[in-house]
Amino acid sequence: MPRTALRICPLCEATCGLTLTIEGSAVTGARGDRDDVFSRGFICPKGAAFGQIDADPDRLRTPLVRRDGRLREATWEEAYDAVAAAVPGLAGQYGPQSVGVVLGNPNVHTMAGALYPPLLLKTLGTRNLFTASTLDQMPKHVSSGFLFGDPLAIPVPDLDRTDFLLLLGANPVESNGSLCTAPDFPGRLKALRARGGSLVVVDPRRTRTAALADRHLAPRPGSDALLLAALAHTLLAEKLAAPGTLEEHVEGLGELGAALGSFTPEAVAPACDLTADEIRSLARDLAAAPTAAVYGRIGSCTVEHGTLASWLVDVLNILTGNLDRPGGALFPLSATDRAPRPAGPGRGFTVGRWHSRVGGHPEAKSELPIAALAEEIETPGEGRIRTLIAIAANPVLSAPDGDRLDRALAGLDFMVSVDPYLNETSRHAHVVLPPPPPAQSAHFDFAFNAFAVRNQARYSPPAVPLEAGRMGECEIHARLILAVSGLHGAPPGAVDERVIADTLARAAADAHSPLHGTDPAEQARRLTGRSGPERRLDMMLRLGPYDLGLDDLLAAPHGIDLGPLRPRLPHVLRTRSGRIELLPDPIAAELPRLRATLADRPAALVLVGRRHLRSNNSWLHNVPALMGGSNRCTLQVHPQDAARLGLTDGGRARVTADGGSLEVPVEVTEAVRTGVVSLPHGWGHDRAGARLGVASATPGANVNQLLDGTRFDRLSGTAVLNAFPVELTPLP
Repeated sequence: MPRTALRICPLCEATCGLTLTIEGSAVTGARGDRDDVFSRGFICPKGAAFGQIDADPDRLRTPLVRRDGRLREATWEEAYDAVAAAVPGLAGQYGPQSVGVVLGNPNVHTMAGALYPPLLLKTLGTRNLFTASTLDQMPKHVSSGFLFGDPLAIPVPDLDRTDFLLLLGANPVESNGSLCTAPDFPGRLKALRARGGSLVVVDPRRTRTAALADRHLAPRPGSDALLLAALAHTLLAEKLAAPGTLEEHVEGLGELGAALGSFTPEAVAPACDLTADEIRSLARDLAAAPTAAVYGRIGSCTVEHGTLASWLVDVLNILTGNLDRPGGALFPLSATDRAPRPAGPGRGFTVGRWHSRVGGHPEAKSELPIAALAEEIETPGEGRIRTLIAIAANPVLSAPDGDRLDRALAGLDFMVSVDPYLNETSRHAHVVLPPPPPAQSAHFDFAFNAFAVRNQARYSPPAVPLEAGRMGECEIHARLILAVSGLHGAPPGAVDERVIADTLARAAADAHSPLHGTDPAEQARRLTGRSGPERRLDMMLRLGPYDLGLDDLLAAPHGIDLGPLRPRLPHVLRTRSGRIELLPDPIAAELPRLRATLADRPAALVLVGRRHLRSNNSWLHNVPALMGGSNRCTLQVHPQDAARLGLTDGGRARVTADGGSLEVPVEVTEAVRTGVVSLPHGWGHDRAGARLGVASATPGANVNQLLDGTRFDRLSGTAVLNAFPVELTPLP
């Protein structure tokens, strides 16, 4: 008889609750959980395809070990023996900096990816960490670090209570949101308008989100920071700025006007390809709204001045008095966050504490730009990366110049990949450790609850038992840590017990901890949970702000609603001054470079990416149910540009940029403005050795191959993936 099980969807940032239909050990259906306290039954095509994703026949079921130049199936013991025989020796011979670690986006969608990579990095002692953050969101971390002293203190728009929402470079109707965890983002936008609020979308494409808006502005791509600076200038020049009670928490307000003095609407309008009146009107409407929130994402981050744009988003929220205010932009408080403690100065935030060996790129949030990975492997000398551990990462497709990285990976002394697929990156590994399908894993959203538009907590035990011959994802990570640390063969639970003992000892000594003064050993005995990861979750909940434990979540399978977002200033601030530092020195030093772009001659044609509702980067192209509809790798071109260049709908074109050229099918559409073409991210499944049957049948073209990896946002090290110049040539 079929049965049902609840599961939080791990396929995007919306974290919707699902009700799975299960026959035997197979997931045969998925629908939205109507009783979920957060998603209320919402589901998208990705969640509906959960069963196909779970049962994908191309998922690896056993480890692979390279023997005689070929990857062959092996036992788990053989796989970890190979890791233990190689990694400690290479690290000992060449030093800890000869080991690199790459973390892909899926890590933040699993419990294992949240709990274990920090321990792996500490064990290895390497500073060579590369993650997907420098391909999407690092500008927001850096700007938040400068403003608030904490790169994880990211305010999110209060979607359910705001009167005015300004979205830049975001298409949440199709992406489901990013750094703003909000199930049914489309429904929330419609509800905003239904209650009399206003939605303004700034995007060079007429996206599905833009189609819902009261007003859609289509500026020249890459001009977000200029537009935002002009909006802030207008608020200050016209004395519309009204920070209200925020003013007591802000320093640098007086200097801001002078710093932005040259970014007048008239000066900025030509570069943005908007009128000065449009810019002024938007600034006045933002100031006049009873409550308002400004939100910018991928399109405003993955450009040359992404950190400045991210900073200016919050500058506008501050100037209008909408930061940390219901209906504005607030700081979520997750159930596994630290319990509140007295406000006061912190250690602050900086970048560039160390630099990459070859290109001299400064670290940001302890990470180096993933676009610099290839040169760190290729370039001889002390500290060259010889060993690489890639966890849920496919940088051959996601990072600039995948061909170069492809060649570099082939030259590594040893590579470990934790990945369910043999994909374009993991095919280079010497050992591949495949985690089980998502239905066989427990789930708690450590990362996304910290960006949720409503405070809540939900936990999903495994929906089906672990299949014979599989190893749980958390155990895979724990054994990997032991294998690289010289403790190969020790019980994997020892990793979790060490973390628990250390964390409880620190909590007992912390005067602001709810467990201050208690006996750590006794507190460890009180923890509940059937596994080390569950015991760690229970501990984090007990140390958190809501007096919860794992048993509370298990007793509430549809989740626990912890209420709407609430003001948290000044307690969230960790700057050295203990205040919001509105004009930090690195930002002020970068503004002249932004000002200089006002004199630039814009390129005739630039390329931007796009998101699909049925996709998530390169993850889901091997799922038949998701390979249809709008999820196609086409080059979108405006009819006027197509006519000028001799392109036809359904024809083909050669796209050429810094890194080379691609041949792609053309889609003529008014969804893009003139001077802009769009090609989606995550395609290019045509490399020999990968085992992705569905994806390789329609491989598409890897847009990042158009880039040579030299374009960066200087403050964050984020690769420029949008608004770069291209040339088009029609093909027969």
